[in-house]
Amino acid sequence: MPPEPPSDSAQKIDAHPPMPRDKRGWHVAPAPDGRGMPDQTPSGPPVHRRQGFLWFVLALLALNWLSLLFFQPSTSQPRVTIPFNPVFLQDVQAGQVKNISTKGDTVEGTFTSKVRYPPNNKNATPTTQFKTEIPSFWNGGELSALLRSKGVQINAKPATSSPSLLAELLLGFGPTLLIVGLFVLLARRAAKAGGAMGALGNFGRSQARRVDPEKIRVTFDDVAGIDEAKRELSEIVDFLRNPDRYGRLGGRMPHGVLLSGAPGTGKTLLARAVAGEAHAAFFAISASEFIEAIVGVGASRVRDLFAKAKEAAPAIVFIDEIDAIGRSRQGSVSVTGANDEREQTLDQILTELDGFEPAEAVIVLAATNRPEILDPALLRPGRFDRRVTVQPPDRDGRRKILEVHTRNIPLAPDVDLDALAKSTPGMVGADLANLANEAALQAARRGHEKVEMSDFTDSLEKIMLGSPRGIVLSPADRERTAYHESGHALVGMLTPGADPVRKVSIIPRGMALGVTLSTPDSDRVSYSREELEAKIRVSLGGRTAEEIVYGSITSGAESDIQQLTQIARQMIGRWGMSDAVGPIAVLPADGQGPLLPGVSETSEATQRLIDEEVHRLVETSHEEATRLLVEHRDALENLAQALLKAETLDAVDAYAAAGVPAGTVSEPDRAAATQS
Repeated sequence: MPPEPPSDSAQKIDAHPPMPRDKRGWHVAPAPDGRGMPDQTPSGPPVHRRQGFLWFVLALLALNWLSLLFFQPSTSQPRVTIPFNPVFLQDVQAGQVKNISTKGDTVEGTFTSKVRYPPNNKNATPTTQFKTEIPSFWNGGELSALLRSKGVQINAKPATSSPSLLAELLLGFGPTLLIVGLFVLLARRAAKAGGAMGALGNFGRSQARRVDPEKIRVTFDDVAGIDEAKRELSEIVDFLRNPDRYGRLGGRMPHGVLLSGAPGTGKTLLARAVAGEAHAAFFAISASEFIEAIVGVGASRVRDLFAKAKEAAPAIVFIDEIDAIGRSRQGSVSVTGANDEREQTLDQILTELDGFEPAEAVIVLAATNRPEILDPALLRPGRFDRRVTVQPPDRDGRRKILEVHTRNIPLAPDVDLDALAKSTPGMVGADLANLANEAALQAARRGHEKVEMSDFTDSLEKIMLGSPRGIVLSPADRERTAYHESGHALVGMLTPGADPVRKVSIIPRGMALGVTLSTPDSDRVSYSREELEAKIRVSLGGRTAEEIVYGSITSGAESDIQQLTQIARQMIGRWGMSDAVGPIAVLPADGQGPLLPGVSETSEATQRLIDEEVHRLVETSHEEATRLLVEHRDALENLAQALLKAETLDAVDAYAAAGVPAGTVSEPDRAAATQS
């Protein structure tokens, strides 16, 4: 007997290969536990739902058109508007009005026969429909009697017609439906964005800017002049690359690194270089971006930031200006006793720092210019226990920084970066980058093909001394300014321990009418008492020269007095350079208050003693400056006359005009301008 042909169902089954047998014995596809189920993640709504929605919209449009077509009153003839008096009244008197209908003061009616209005207009279409308005002052009883006497049919309509049921439904429920639809739209958008609360949910999310590893082009080669900081951070880079290497011996890498230093030293650039070297994701945010008016938002943003960083590990979280939220909480309790937004945000950061696992490749880098005001809870071991101080670069470091910032600038053969590094002590990376940029702009304005050394020197003077002003001084003011600047320069030349004079000028720059530039021969990290007293004498030289030459003083020494007063008070109150006060700190350091450790409140007697010592120190320096200028009155006169003639004297010409041996005149190492 021949075998029966397979049925249709059997053919369909054989068309697909059998499912592999499950270890637990499932013979159906998909299995009851969900395996074998096809992917059900459509990119959008089903096609049939889209088509149904389109048909629904088309049906609504058709109904709207049909309602306008059927319910609009049909007028085969045009309705003309005629005057009430005399046209309407005359037509009633003549018996040409068949019927009327009134709605308020509006009258619509029908003529007994077609008429053309205006009568003299041959282009007007004949019609039996008319419309007019009854004046409010017209006698209604007289009009009613006239209409009855002529047999005119009178109809009336209510002044306010009730809307249809559809209109009532739309007016009653329309605004509510719109509001509900708006909330549904916002909810759908929030669901697509992945947030359960939409815009409110995004409000508590981190605002950190993420940079993926492949987009970071900054490495340690782009950071120069701060080799000590790079060496300390190289261990962090190695940990991010090989986190298991340190955990096998029981070591725990620090997850918090605090970068501190003066503004512009390269803390942010150093953090990006660490991320570039480690090929890690980089999350950058300013501490002030955590703070909002609503309490709790900052803490929510901190949680979201650290969650994203852990998902993207290896990663670096960089918090700039952390002192905005990490300031010491001593004495900051509010009157109501409640925690403010800043405190809750700080507490959340501390909690997140404590929650790191030893093997998690996430590093938190924070930067601040004032580490002394941070809360002790941030600096304890286990949190920001690795502290890296980014110091201003030395001479060799400045040369390397200039090499980095001039890589893309065409330099002329006469440009000496080593000489520029010697002439810019105290400048940090941001200052040197600005110098290179200003030199390039200066060369472009002058039409140079390459940036020359003169462009750098002029840009350096512009940054340090200010741009020349185009004001014209009177001969008397110009002469007084020359003697003033000559007094500064001559006292600096004759005082042991004073910085050598590099340039003297009576060209107004910035807020100053003249400038005396004095710089040391090498980098300085500290000053002796004699050197500081020499600075005070040099600052007093301009005012003293005016006293000797003119017998009077002017307000031009304002900045000199401010500078010497600050030096004198720091010598007495901070550096212990007074025998009467002794080695006691009686004045707070910069950025500190009188309640911080090391400085206590001083008594009135101590304050009086400080003022007396400052006054004594300044008066002694003034007497010494007066003695020098009186003894070298001819040198002062010669220097002032040479300055009036040339307006600007460099070091060689200034020493030659004063008749003072110049010694070795080298390029300045650190600019310290005395402006007046």
